[in-house]
Amino acid sequence: MIEGTRQTTNQMGRRVATPAKIRVVIAEDHPVMRYTLRGFLKQYAEIEVVGEAANGQEAVLIAEALQADIVLMDINMPRLDGIAATRRIKASSNRIAVIGLSVDGEGYSVSDMLSAGAVAVVPKERIAEELYDAIQRAVALLPK
Repeated sequence: MIEGTRQTTNQMGRRVATPAKIRVVIAEDHPVMRYTLRGFLKQYAEIEVVGEAANGQEAVLIAEALQADIVLMDINMPRLDGIAATRRIKASSNRIAVIGLSVDGEGYSVSDMLSAGAVAVVPKERIAEELYDAIQRAVALLPK
């Protein structure tokens, strides 16, 4: 979990500190996969899905606007592929970690995604086994 607290407003309108959550943006062009990822992440109280993007351009725009800690980035996306979108996100902010999502057999190279700045690439077929650990490792690399 990200160390520290975030300031929020309670029901009485007072500012209070609450434990920080890991703020995640899901960047995936397939609605069913976005739904599946969101449902999977709901089981972890320390993770909050703050937004979704259906293409790489949207992912770049909302990652910073929504103050994401982690972007789950599909490598193969329309308008701007995940590799180029990752490069743009990393060029604009070092406080956002990107985790690539791939399908075995895609024409995209995992090494290209890592070279673009992703901290890990998780095969979609192994999300249940690997995604949570990848998020925890990514959070550990974020600036405090």
